[in-house]
Amino acid sequence: MKLLKIPLSAGNLKQKKGLEKGPDAIVKEIDNFYLKESGVLPFLDIEEVKIDNLNIEESNKQISKAVSNLDIPAILVGGDHSMTYSAFKAFSKKHANPGFLVFDAHLDCENDFSPPTHEDYLRVLIEENHLKKENVVVVGLRNIHSNELEFSKKNKLKTFSISEIYQEGRHEIADSFMSVARKFDALYVSVDIDVLDPAFAPGTGYTEPGGLTTRELIYFIQRLKNLKNIQMWDLVEVNPEKDVNNLTVMVAAKLIVEMS
Repeated sequence: MKLLKIPLSAGNLKQKKGLEKGPDAIVKEIDNFYLKESGVLPFLDIEEVKIDNLNIEESNKQISKAVSNLDIPAILVGGDHSMTYSAFKAFSKKHANPGFLVFDAHLDCENDFSPPTHEDYLRVLIEENHLKKENVVVVGLRNIHSNELEFSKKNKLKTFSISEIYQEGRHEIADSFMSVARKFDALYVSVDIDVLDPAFAPGTGYTEPGGLTTRELIYFIQRLKNLKNIQMWDLVEVNPEKDVNNLTVMVAAKLIVEMS
């Protein structure tokens, strides 16, 4: 499977400094895993997208170009979550009815900036008609701005909060989002590492208490691997400079091994 490193930090914000180091750190850690839990040896053909973190618009163009040229399926490793805007925009042009499933503590629909930030890339994808609102599934929410809640209700987005996961059970929630996800001709799955509780992934810019465990997220990924229509994965928001004992980097590497 192709793996693209996308070292996007998307500006000089304090929370973003260090994100550009995530892809290299994660890929280096992948070498410490031998087999997936299914017993299969993962094989990754690794390349890197040239990113200029002082020129966001040019970086977005390079991301879109790289995804357009991919022989899918593929895994993208970031980097700032705003990279998903450019990646999905290119992905959507290849498919008649693409779906988008994201694991995230946040809805990322707060504003409609151009180019979009990590806080609003999903909203911009929908408003620019790159993504049908009915083709969105968000799992793991636990900190939503009032603007996002209003946008979600207005557009009837399919969401599963962390409280719903614990009330209904991970098996039932997985059944629910799997039944939706299998309907698309191609599925893009995005994993923001902050969907995990900070106890399992402290190395990210916006930690949110009360998240998924690593084991629960692996369970969801392994369930998704049963689908035949997944054409792209991404994993974003790992910041080695904020990490503790390399824990988040190791978790991210484990997740990518299971995605492959």
